[in-house]
Amino acid sequence: MGRYVVRRLLQMIPVFIGATLLVFLMMYALPGDPVRALWGERSVDEAQIAAMKADLGLDLPLWQQYLNYLLGLFQGDFGTQIASGRPVIDVITSALPATLRLTALAFLITVVLGVGLGVIAGLRRGGKTDRAILFVTLLFISVPVFVIGYLYQVFFAHNLGWARPTVQDPTAWSQLLLPALVLASLSLAYVARLTRTSVAENKRADYMRTARAKGLTGRRAVSVHLMRNSLIPVVTFLGVDIGNLMAGAIVTEGIFNVNGIGSAVYRALSYREGATVVGIVTFMILVYLVVTLLVDLLYAVLDPRIRYA
Repeated sequence: MGRYVVRRLLQMIPVFIGATLLVFLMMYALPGDPVRALWGERSVDEAQIAAMKADLGLDLPLWQQYLNYLLGLFQGDFGTQIASGRPVIDVITSALPATLRLTALAFLITVVLGVGLGVIAGLRRGGKTDRAILFVTLLFISVPVFVIGYLYQVFFAHNLGWARPTVQDPTAWSQLLLPALVLASLSLAYVARLTRTSVAENKRADYMRTARAKGLTGRRAVSVHLMRNSLIPVVTFLGVDIGNLMAGAIVTEGIFNVNGIGSAVYRALSYREGATVVGIVTFMILVYLVVTLLVDLLYAVLDPRIRYA
């Protein structure tokens, strides 16, 4: 197991460099001067612009800027905002709690409802309940998230008055429930369908017939044998989906006015704050890589047949 973890960590290095380099090039190789854009249409001294570029390291060749950025990451430096001079790590730490709460609540909804509905549909495959779940999940997959968000706002907030149309306090879990439902809608549908397929296939497996032949009750056979094997592909998807939920929060936070990572990225893109965008995306890449490693290690817990050399 230890050698496997070391090997995976080494494999993450080129993935991390490739992903961050791509984002870095997309933000810094685009036409336009972010420093000059700070003054808009006003006239400005070219010497002042040159001095500011030199202070931020933007006068260096692109490869050297990226190398300096990588070296700074080892010291916890994710860059500096051009307009305010504020460290990007401060932007991340101030916006991250709201996004983490929203993502955690959406992930919990995805796991509980997605797996629950998938198990029910898989155990009753071909029945009315199965068809109803497939129909509802197909709707969630077909309708864009921003449309679902506005529909939820109109129906639950304006018509029924069960929730606020926008989030006033991102620390209040009750106010985050509606945007979390919107954020989780697509993932929930995929998890439910994936769980249904896995449960239905494993239900007909030989080990299930053997378990029943040995005298195990239906509930015990399902909880001990069926669920453990059926959840392996679901866990894979859920691990990857954490990164997708954080990325999808950009749209959801905009709809419900949640001041989180998504809002910070949107503002940075609007003002061409390349350092902020690169820093936030780098942080999300790190989260994604760590979660992927943890999911791989969880396989051995779910299935004792899996061993890592």
